Amino acid sequence: MEDPNANAAFAAAENFYGDAYGPPSPPAGGADPFRRELPEPDVWILTSGGLRIPAHSGILASVSPVLENIIDQPRKHRSSERVIPILGVPCDAVSAFVGFLYSSRCTEDQMQKYGIHLLALSHVYLVPQLKQRCTRALIRQLTVENVVDVLQLARLCDAPDLYLRCLKLAHAHFESVEATEGWKFLQKHDPWLELEILQFIDEAELRKKKRRRNKEDQSLYLELSEAMVCLEHICTEGCTSVGPCDAEPLMKKEPCGKFTICRGIQLSIKHFATCEKRVGGGCSRCKSMWQLLRLHSSICDQPDSCRVPLCRQFKLRMHQEKRKDNARWKQLAKKVISAKVLSSLSQPKRKRAEDLREEVGDRSIRSMRLPTIASH
Repeated sequence: MEDPNANAAFAAAENFYGDAYGPPSPPAGGADPFRRELPEPDVWILTSGGLRIPAHSGILASVSPVLENIIDQPRKHRSSERVIPILGVPCDAVSAFVGFLYSSRCTEDQMQKYGIHLLALSHVYLVPQLKQRCTRALIRQLTVENVVDVLQLARLCDAPDLYLRCLKLAHAHFESVEATEGWKFLQKHDPWLELEILQFIDEAELRKKKRRRNKEDQSLYLELSEAMVCLEHICTEGCTSVGPCDAEPLMKKEPCGKFTICRGIQLSIKHFATCEKRVGGGCSRCKSMWQLLRLHSSICDQPDSCRVPLCRQFKLRMHQEKRKDNARWKQLAKKVISAKVLSSLSQPKRKRAEDLREEVGDRSIRSMRLPTIASH
């Protein structure tokens, strides 16, 4: 059966053979003496449409181990033709497949039209290069309408990258995917794949909630870390209206770098010092301040010289009582310190250097003060 399309793969074979064994371009003024012609084809590829594509067993066997096994099978009669049927896909898709076996090339138009068929052929005949190209092309072509069909094919053809992309697209646009004919067909004929998709969506939502919760927790720990810095800053140097018990508050012309947090802690310290309900534990504001002081004590590594109120007392009490909740405070302290470190690492290098210089400067100032314990 003669058809121009039937010889497309063989034409590609001739070009490939010439490129492989001859110079890139023929010399001027005549035919290329080094260019070799392909021998007569010794095998035929039979398509579903009845087309017979001529090919060479040596080239097919060198690219595909599956075709190599088929070619090596003994024939009933030595004189009979060797025919390899590749059925179930369009004739042009088979031509593109055979052309890739010869040239390792495939046009964008072929990928656009026959990407699904070429992926199936590359999987069946073990052609990994073509499989990678098909995977990338199909990822670019994914839509809400075709995602279910491509997902089924990706699972059958063991294409994990394509499979994961399909799941992510289905998760991102699940309401639209659920209304497609592909999803309705899936529900009737492949409930296991439907279950896999729903499980992936549930797990993705759980991961999303967990990331959001971790982000909120890290934000809280970072706020507590900044509160610890401000508390130590207020009790050591003073800020605006509150300062160490043995010194006047430091009145700066420039606003405090952490004015909002500093101002809130100063107001809480003033309230804590004068509140009548503090002793009975009936004041929620005092309770928060009490917890803040205890958290500082769990973090502080210099209780003997620390000027934050009740720091040393909390240390001694925690050491003496050895209660179970002390472990929780230590765990909270570790998370607060970790949040500070992560925040520091996420800052630009110049900013981290400036913060380090400021911290060293603060330590040098504190080291010049006499070690006293403030109490209110």
